[in-house]
Amino acid sequence: MPSDMSGKWRSLALLMLAEIAAMSLWFMSAAILPDLTREFEISEGRQAALSSAVQIGFVFGAVASALMGLADRIDPRRFFAVCAILAALFNASLLVAEPGGTVSILARFATGALLAGVYPVGMKIAVGWGRKDRGFLVGTLVGALTLGSAAPHLLALLGGTDWRWSLSVASLASAAGGILCLFSRLGPFHARAPRMKMTAILTAWTDTRIRYAYAGYLGHMWELYAMWAWIGVALAASFSAHMPGEAATVLSRLIAFLAIAAGGVACIVAGLVADRVGKANIAILAMAVSGTAALASALAFGGPVWLTILCVLIWGAAILPDSAQFSALVADYAPPDQAGSLMTFQTALGFALTFFTVQLTPLGAELIGWPGVFALMAIGPALGIIGMARLKRLAQTAP
Repeated sequence: MPSDMSGKWRSLALLMLAEIAAMSLWFMSAAILPDLTREFEISEGRQAALSSAVQIGFVFGAVASALMGLADRIDPRRFFAVCAILAALFNASLLVAEPGGTVSILARFATGALLAGVYPVGMKIAVGWGRKDRGFLVGTLVGALTLGSAAPHLLALLGGTDWRWSLSVASLASAAGGILCLFSRLGPFHARAPRMKMTAILTAWTDTRIRYAYAGYLGHMWELYAMWAWIGVALAASFSAHMPGEAATVLSRLIAFLAIAAGGVACIVAGLVADRVGKANIAILAMAVSGTAALASALAFGGPVWLTILCVLIWGAAILPDSAQFSALVADYAPPDQAGSLMTFQTALGFALTFFTVQLTPLGAELIGWPGVFALMAIGPALGIIGMARLKRLAQTAP
């Protein structure tokens, strides 16, 4: 049915563009932080709060959405659009709020809560378009999310020291993304829950397969957002041993953008392969490479700039492809009318963990240095591999 296929890819293309645009809000405060601190006095605690508030807000929003089954009960396109537009408004409020003040931190919290109506809801829309190619569908969605997450570093680079320009462009992009999503369609496999089922998320515990998929995801999240949030700062410290501070900052922004974006591209490629060789296999491979690259980056830190860049780019490319496969596995094993809630709850647990890792990462860097922190990040992928190995054994022994 060519018309159905054209509708599928048109809708997915619109969804990906909307995802990129809306998720450009996520790391905005971290990307413009060097410019903010040059212009304003912001304590280290307030600096960390600007980043972690997004994670806390996301967890709050995701748990509320999962408990009420919002992604499964209402039109996800409208849910996505409203959340993206409201998030844009809260992000734009940073233009007038005191940088690092209570109002700006609360605005970042609200932005994170609203983005819980963007990322997991986008996955709900994507999995409605297929069953046999879900690895690719979710991989492409997560790839778009990653490009959006990398965008603040690029905007900060293009905007130079004008952090207000970067902030304004991201806000406008998110609002436009919300409008774009309204023009997409829902796929033939989209399922809607007839009523609120607050017990739906208990399936995450009663179904052992979903529980192992969650375990793998938590191992992945131990590493992911700590790396994404602080890799620019860490690289600037590493590069400053070989070049002036301003040049080190510019280069670190560029490499941070490229490393995060590389994960987005790798996520799409891995999604294509996962539907043929197995989602759990791709997750295991990605975590093995990612953990190894984290250790290699630790060893290369402060060394030749080219070697550090190479290790971090490999790390950035390998750190993400497993994420989409964990979500695709949950969608495979979940009842269709609970998939949105279970994927949303999965992200809530993962981002609850990232609150601690993002907060503790700079403290760890002060105590044991960035190489030691990079090595600790490799623990997550190691534990995630164990979870996926158990899931594979369970799947092989299932009747």
